[in-house]
Amino acid sequence: MALTPMMEQYLKIKEKYKDAILFFRLGDFYEMFYEDAQIAAKELEIALTGKDCGLKERAPMAGVPYHASDFYIDKLIKKGYKVAICEQLEDPSKVKGIVKRDVVRIYTPGTIINTKSIDERSNNYLICVFKEKYNYGISAVDVTTGDLYSTQILNCTDERKIYDEIAKYKPSEIIANEYFYRNNKYVKIFKTNNCAVNQYEPPQLSEQDKVNLIINQFNKNLDELNLNNKKYTITSLAMLFNYLKELQKVPLKHINKLSFYEDNSYMVIDSNSLKNLEVLESNKNRSVKGSLLWVLDKTITPMGGRLLKKWLEEPLVDKYMIDLRLDAVEELLKDFKSRSLLKSSLNKIYDLERLSSKIVYQNINAKDFIAIKLSIENLPDIKNILKNFNSLLFKNIYENFDILDDVYKLIDESIKDDPSLQLKEGNIIKDGYNETVDNLRKASQEGKSWIANLETYEREKTGIKNLKVGYNKVFGYFLEITKSNISQVPERYIRKQTLSNAERYITPELKEIEEKILGAEEKLIELEYNIFNDIREKIELQLIRIQNTAKNIALIDVLLSFAEVSEINNYIKPDIRNDDTIIIKDGRHPVIESILEDSFVSNDIKIDSNEPIMIITGPNMAGKSTYMRQVALIVLMAQIGCFVPASYAQIGIVDKIFTRVGASDDLFSGQSTFMVEMSEVANILKYATDKSLIILDEVGRGTSTYDGMSIAHAVIEYIHENLKTKTLFATHYHELTHLENKMIGVKNYNILVKEMHDDIIFLRKIVPGGADKSYGIQVSKLAGLPDSLIKRAKEILDNLENENDIKTKNNSYKEMTVTQIDIFTSAKDEIINSIYNCDLNNMTPLQALNYLYALKEKANIIRSEIL
Repeated sequence: MALTPMMEQYLKIKEKYKDAILFFRLGDFYEMFYEDAQIAAKELEIALTGKDCGLKERAPMAGVPYHASDFYIDKLIKKGYKVAICEQLEDPSKVKGIVKRDVVRIYTPGTIINTKSIDERSNNYLICVFKEKYNYGISAVDVTTGDLYSTQILNCTDERKIYDEIAKYKPSEIIANEYFYRNNKYVKIFKTNNCAVNQYEPPQLSEQDKVNLIINQFNKNLDELNLNNKKYTITSLAMLFNYLKELQKVPLKHINKLSFYEDNSYMVIDSNSLKNLEVLESNKNRSVKGSLLWVLDKTITPMGGRLLKKWLEEPLVDKYMIDLRLDAVEELLKDFKSRSLLKSSLNKIYDLERLSSKIVYQNINAKDFIAIKLSIENLPDIKNILKNFNSLLFKNIYENFDILDDVYKLIDESIKDDPSLQLKEGNIIKDGYNETVDNLRKASQEGKSWIANLETYEREKTGIKNLKVGYNKVFGYFLEITKSNISQVPERYIRKQTLSNAERYITPELKEIEEKILGAEEKLIELEYNIFNDIREKIELQLIRIQNTAKNIALIDVLLSFAEVSEINNYIKPDIRNDDTIIIKDGRHPVIESILEDSFVSNDIKIDSNEPIMIITGPNMAGKSTYMRQVALIVLMAQIGCFVPASYAQIGIVDKIFTRVGASDDLFSGQSTFMVEMSEVANILKYATDKSLIILDEVGRGTSTYDGMSIAHAVIEYIHENLKTKTLFATHYHELTHLENKMIGVKNYNILVKEMHDDIIFLRKIVPGGADKSYGIQVSKLAGLPDSLIKRAKEILDNLENENDIKTKNNSYKEMTVTQIDIFTSAKDEIINSIYNCDLNNMTPLQALNYLYALKEKANIIRSEIL
């Protein structure tokens, strides 16, 4: 026995796409066979049947309707499968024998183009990473919008930095060369976070071939693309375009602009800081609600929503560009009428970016074109509003704002206002656009009208009152008469089919009209389809113009959102400076104040190069973390061009924001809470500059008291001596407050607490000076611990304090002060004896620090004597 020709064709195509589930088009269904069918039946919960394939055993088969295939494809993609779409390349009705078929597109998580399955306010990025030694080329593309970004990172031995660069895109798919894929510990983390990560080795290309590939894609030279001497970026882009070419199988005309950026193009916010500051999502439930994005996002269009996310991930570091945005927001804020008109117009704009990509992928339908038309309809009104603005950014938008009137005219004249959803059903082209379409439509309609009148005519002529005119695809139009009335059937009727209780007939006239109708409809559907494709090709030529207008709409939308939020929340315009000073008066946390029912307690800050380090003490729950986070968020908001929650804000531009807040085990690498904490601190100290802002919350609490305090002390000292970075350092080690007297530029602050008998009230106000108590027991009481436990804790605390007082009086640590240690008589032996005899268990942290300083000073003197 031999395989059937169709099954031979299937297996030949499947051999080329072994790693994908093959959707094989048979008529109105996509069929899957053998193992693909078994997987699909299980994952999609559809019936598993069988098909004769020429062999003894039937081939397992499962299928889905082609018109509903997007749903099933998305489901498989989300479960980690790759899907290859095999289409019929010929019209079966016009071909003898087997229909020619081939794969026309392959879907993966990063290349799926069904936008219904993607969050409309988020990009869907595919990342390509090329690594050679310690050099990286990284490219990120969203095939649904055409957005493409690329960078090059040289001599980087820190995998965490590369992780942060990739993670900010939240990619759904990563492809990488073997050197990266096999040698990066973060690959596993990406996979665990539902990102498909695969090794990809493109065909071997010479350096010139890679360059030519990029030049052909953008129709620009390397200098225009800012890619001179960017060999790793060029390789990454070449890999990416090869991959897309293999999967998409169409010219990627919508990917026509490359945004290349350097390390210092934007403020750096690593993945930890984005998470700690809850910029894009809340840590409580990983939802947008409770994040900075939630507060700021009043955007109306999906395009604006995506752009706002991009701005939050990449704040500006260029004062001129920041001021351009701020001036535009200020102008909108002052002009309520124009703001309202813009909002009204933007509400009628569809997602032009993703509609544009559908044109390229040839999966756009007539209703999508109507959405484009309805969007364009509002562009003249928007441009007319922009004419009244004077800020430079709005003037630039106005000058480059294309109202696409020719595209509007073409769609308006050609596409019906309420067209059919399916292109092969006709009812697409508007009357008057094409004479042949009009004639065929008229013929079809006249024929249907004749048939509609036929039933009444024949009933009257024959006297058969229950005579019916019907239609099916097998016999066409027919006259149906019950058997009880057969005696009245005229001779001109020709019997066509016998039923159990009726007979079906045709007449020569009916057959003639049927041929006229069906012939006209068939020709009409084919002609409308061809005309539609011609219209699509004409609009595709204007793709770049449509994309540019979409970008301007998104920009207007985000600026409008900033103005709306600023008015609602009483934000003010920050004063942006190219210096190292941050002054905020009456600053507020933008998220918490939006959630609180009570009024938020505002606070001030002044931090600069002269006093760059703030040590903040106070009990837990008093508001230290909130205060530090709000400073970081206000700086971030200012540098994306948004107004800020304060009565005054002077912001010296920050190049990086680092945070070390909270602690959690790193389950992926098996690191403890303390190890994670120290790794993050190490990362901060490695990359921070004197232009950065560091937020450190309770560094050292993951280990013992003395170790933790020593580490915290050393971290502050290192920042002070080596980095000069603006730093907010919250700690429960009150002993560290003495550093204000030892290091110039270190200043103490604390959160005010009001004591009332055994209770405390958090006043949430930060003031100069250090706290002298931790109020741990009082905070525990507020947290709801049992009264008996609180009472016992107080007793234990009193006993410990009394014991410490007695020991201090009785002996004590007179040797601990620097002046009490004789460093000239048997110095080395005395140091050894001192260490041996010291009672570490009963030292206070401050005593331990003094003791450590005394030993260090002794050692310095001994060393100088020896040298």
